[in-house]
Order: sequence, then C-alpha cells, then structure tokens
Amino acid sequence: MRENVKVDVILPVYKPDTELFKLLDRLNAQTAAVHNIILMNTEEKYFARLLESCPDFFEKYDNVKVRHLARRDFDHGGTRHRGIELSDAEVFITMTQDAFPADTHLVEQLLQGLTGNVAVSYARQLPGRSCGELERMTRAFNYPAVSCVKSLDDLEKLGIKTFFCSNVCAAYRRDIYDELGGFTRHTIFNEDMIYASAAVRAGYSISYQADARVIHSHNYSNIKQLKRNFDLGVSQADHPEVFEGVKSESEGRKLAAAAWRYLKERGRLWRYPEFIVQCCFKYTGYLLGKHYRRLPRKCVLALTDNRAYWERSEA
Repeated sequence: MRENVKVDVILPVYKPDTELFKLLDRLNAQTAAVHNIILMNTEEKYFARLLESCPDFFEKYDNVKVRHLARRDFDHGGTRHRGIELSDAEVFITMTQDAFPADTHLVEQLLQGLTGNVAVSYARQLPGRSCGELERMTRAFNYPAVSCVKSLDDLEKLGIKTFFCSNVCAAYRRDIYDELGGFTRHTIFNEDMIYASAAVRAGYSISYQADARVIHSHNYSNIKQLKRNFDLGVSQADHPEVFEGVKSESEGRKLAAAAWRYLKERGRLWRYPEFIVQCCFKYTGYLLGKHYRRLPRKCVLALTDNRAYWERSEA
C-alpha cells in the first residue's frame, strides 16, 4: 500500500464513557494519519451524556463525525456498512470501542499488510491487565506473534481459520469492498468472516498482521460465552454458502491441546478442568445456535446475546 493513502476509521459505539477519549487520542497520534473517525452511535441520548463531560468535544476532535441510530436499527454488518458509505477513503479501518491501539504504529502496520491481492488485514489482540489466565491463553492461540497471509490454497489445511478475521480491528481496501458488495447487511454476528470468505473465494487474500496490535480482551462468564457462541452458531447456520463443508470443530481440539501445553508449562494443570467446563459451555451454545430453527422462539430469545436482531427479523 502506497504512502499517504487516505484512511478513515469506522467505529460503532454504544453507551460510550470517557474511555472513548483515550481511544480517539490514540488514533489521532498514529504515525500513519487517520483522516476521519466515523462514530456510528446507538441511541443519541447516551452520546449526549458523554458530551456533558467534554463540551468542546467537536473542537477537540475535529475529525470525528457522529451518526446516531436507534438500538432497534443496529446490525453488525448493516451499521458498519452505513458508516463506510459516509467515507470516501481508499482504506477504512473497522474497530470496536473497547479496543485500544497498543502503540502509535497500529495503522502503519495494518497498511503494510494491504499489499498485492490482500483485501483485508487484521490486527493482533493482546490481553488487558485485568484479563484472566484462561482468556490470555485463548488470545495467544487465536492471535499468535507470527504474521501470515491466507488464501484459498490454505482451505484444506486451515479449515475455518482461512476465513478468520476480526472487526475488532481490521483494515479494508475500499475498491475490493465495493467490488464484493461489502458486509452482509443483516447478520447476527460474523460479518467480518462472511466478508473474508467472499474475498478468499474471489481470489483475494487475508493478512494477519501480528505487529499491528490492539489491547482487547474480556473476562466473560460461562453463560455469556454460551450466548456468544449461540449467535456464532446462528450465523453459520444462516450462511451455509460460507461455512458448510468447511472444517470448524477441529479448531476446538487444537485449542484444547494448546491449553494443556500452556498450563503444563506453567505448572497450573489444576486449571484445566475449569477450561474444559468453559469449552463445554461454548460448544453447547454453538451447537444450539447451529440448530436454532428447531428451538422454540422462547428458547432462542433466552439463548441469544442479541435480542434486537430477532426483533428486527420479525419486523
């Protein structure tokens, strides 16, 4: 990717607090300049509360554009696409409000990944200070220290990992995005992997940039993990053109083996049963999501982490 390319950031936000200021400051301190930061804010009243703590917000952050939407209108793919339509940049970066650049070279490193026929490059996610041990291990498994480029040639070897990509922090070439039709407009989850699959099948590549780093992690409860994996299963069931026939469950076995090695090396194998319980919750949620059409509506609403998606689907 050539120097001085125009870059915008697309950032969905919901109930933002003063941590948003830290994120904006870090984005505006990048060695590769960010042109506009487009905030797709859910529910205007929450953003108004934030402005009370920073009345000169738009003077201080004069490259920030804000668009408000109702909660019922938020969609993982559709909302991001609406933000992208407000941008005329050659490259746009999708981020989430709880992901923070680890240094000033994040944008620069993401752009370095957009070479040749690469459609999207995504960042390495590092655990935060409060991140638990098992989550740290999972982060290390999913986001290793070595970069790679994935294409259709890797499908047999990598399976579903070929399409792995994360809108927590990823840079997209706008020309390819427009060519492929962009993110699916109505999806419960996985809009990033669905797009990555379309790009790979169209002959493009996906770049994982280990030197592009963001701080992003969670300490989810087992029930929260079940709900998130339920939505993951739903997304796979709804997009058989992407996921059908592609090896997926084998990743769980690889993670289990990696967890055993990780804990054994640290003399903490006593935590392995806890990890297995966590995996059971994840896999149960995933299987239920894959077969959600067989479940009563009440069960679906109890299992999902995104009730608004089902409410929109009914409309």
